[in-house]
Amino acid sequence: MKILVCISKVPDTTSKINFVDNDTKFDENGVQYVVNPYDEWYALVRALELVEAQGGSVTTITVGTSADDPTIRKALAIGANDAVRIDAEPVDSFFVSKQIANYALKENFDIVMTGKETINYNGAQIGAMVSELLDMPFVSLASKLDVVSNVATLERDVQAGIEVVEVEFPFVVSASKGMAEQRIPNMRGIMAARTKPLNIIPADDQKPLTSVLKFELPSPKTGCKYLDPESMDELVELLHNESKVI
Repeated sequence: MKILVCISKVPDTTSKINFVDNDTKFDENGVQYVVNPYDEWYALVRALELVEAQGGSVTTITVGTSADDPTIRKALAIGANDAVRIDAEPVDSFFVSKQIANYALKENFDIVMTGKETINYNGAQIGAMVSELLDMPFVSLASKLDVVSNVATLERDVQAGIEVVEVEFPFVVSASKGMAEQRIPNMRGIMAARTKPLNIIPADDQKPLTSVLKFELPSPKTGCKYLDPESMDELVELLHNESKVI
């Protein structure tokens, strides 16, 4: 079984968010980056579990610059066999998807896995775009993945229940919460990651389809007004005169 896992870096959730260049670019000064949790905890770990049980290999792929190498090495420390970095700024979702698909097309992977979304942009676009570019079936937001021979059984949480689907290799899947449990890299894995292959390849020529006009921070939260539970008339008055529907 040959699995490709898409890995991206995201700001740690405690990072202070600011923008520069007339609010068109995220300010990276002082920001601590981590592996996107949906990519790491669910997609990567489940890929490793499948390979450990049935044999095969796990390759990670990242579209980014040398600044992404520390997060890639963490994925290798968790257990991936090798890694690929497409040497380019990830300017938009289609650009990233095109780079991933172009690489995957040459390597004949059985499964391409992504997290359901990144926690910085929450676009949830990469999996669907990659599957379309590869002309492969796509299962989104999967919370469970099992494989027998070349057939995968997946579960997805849907309204009022669970949907179970089957798909044959090759296919693309985006992993949601429940797919696996987080792994903490041990010292042996960290040491091994230093010598595991990290293949850096140039990006294919592809213009982005979108551009950023402006980022805006949300409005500051206003203070809460507390009322006595018995003050129904006051509550009604405030709802009529002071509340705002967004």
